[in-house]
Amino acid sequence: MTRQPTDPAPAGSWKERRLPTIASLHRKLAPGTATEGAPGTLRGWLAGRRSSGKLLFLNFRDGSGFAQVVVAKAAVAPEAFENARHCPLESAVEVVGAAFLEPRAPGGMEIRASDFRVLHAADPYPITPKEHGASFLLDHRHLWLRSRKQHALLRIRDEVLYSFREYLREQEFVNADTPIFTPNACEGTTTLFETRYFDRQAYLSQSGQLYNEAVAMSVGRTYCLGPTFRAEKSKTRRHLIEFWMLEPEVAFAELPDIIDLAEGLICHAVSRVLENRAAELEILERDPGPLRRIQAPFPRVTYDEAAGILARKGTGFKPGEDFGAQDETALTEDLDRPLCVTHFPAAIKAFYMEPDADRPDRVLCLDIIAPEGYGEVVGGGQRIHDQELLRRRVKEHGLPEDAFEWYLDLRRYGTTPHSGFGLGIERFVAWMSGLSHLREAIPFPRTLYRLAP
Repeated sequence: MTRQPTDPAPAGSWKERRLPTIASLHRKLAPGTATEGAPGTLRGWLAGRRSSGKLLFLNFRDGSGFAQVVVAKAAVAPEAFENARHCPLESAVEVVGAAFLEPRAPGGMEIRASDFRVLHAADPYPITPKEHGASFLLDHRHLWLRSRKQHALLRIRDEVLYSFREYLREQEFVNADTPIFTPNACEGTTTLFETRYFDRQAYLSQSGQLYNEAVAMSVGRTYCLGPTFRAEKSKTRRHLIEFWMLEPEVAFAELPDIIDLAEGLICHAVSRVLENRAAELEILERDPGPLRRIQAPFPRVTYDEAAGILARKGTGFKPGEDFGAQDETALTEDLDRPLCVTHFPAAIKAFYMEPDADRPDRVLCLDIIAPEGYGEVVGGGQRIHDQELLRRRVKEHGLPEDAFEWYLDLRRYGTTPHSGFGLGIERFVAWMSGLSHLREAIPFPRTLYRLAP
């Protein structure tokens, strides 16, 4: 029967009506908090199975975690035992039973079933325990996400994002969303995705920064978090075509202020991952030791000092160019925490970077390079706040001046020094998780040759 709009809602809140989860049962069974044998009805998916005569050991997941379900022939009805014995992998199932602490079971908990029901029998599952190539797994990314390691990565990504928002809220930042469609470039015109916006040309956003600057002039401290797009024909393990970026922007902040903010943000996120996602790090076989050593302040060098280090290491770096992956790895190979590099040449940085008063060919900017070969995780700096200087830079970079009139307005009405940075979420998650490629740090990666699923 179809529910009519005037029908009363079921009694109780959704929280009261919902079934328990593996995670909630595990909390009830934490040593010293409850007696064993917490009863419950769980719904989830069958992720694996092995049998030992009259005992079935099921690998069961419900989204909150994984648990071992034991189905004993003597403890359930014959139909329930046969359902459990023949149920196809990845079928949606319902398990009734009681949870017990069991150190030998995955996750330290075992559910002893009193009933087992198949809600939907799955077709033969294409991802099997055998080795599959990366291309096959990415073609089946919508299913690969169900594996234990991918589940752990999703949890770590969620923890990272939550910790960033948590830290910024504590620092009195306001979240403000910025447009995906933009009329102008932010990070240079060579990596823009062009599209049509009705009868006009538009681009997919490379960054929310320019709009963030406007918001900062309203609320003082702001950040945006969203997808950004770079039309780079790159196939390296460090690059994606579409990636997510966190971008704080602060009025009345200069370069030292924004460096301190970036250090605090990174250290907070690392501590939260270590505190709340230790089990996921273990699943990923990520050694937490290097992460425990991440503490502020980070070592700081200028671009010229970094160039000297690279010359001594013999990487082939040419001063005046930006750092490549090999250079970033060499700069941090002797460090146990990230490295902050400042004062890059103006010629290789964006048009809006504030020049150094003592050396105008250098700008007040920063890159924070993660150790262990993960490269740059933060890039930013102090923005030009002088209207005429900014106008000259727009012209020097060959940008359409009329498209930036609104941006120049910010320097006409109450201009002030202000600073910000961008932090790539996928690269940060890859660093936390010990991944060798960014493509697993986002649910559905977009790379040079991949647009689906």
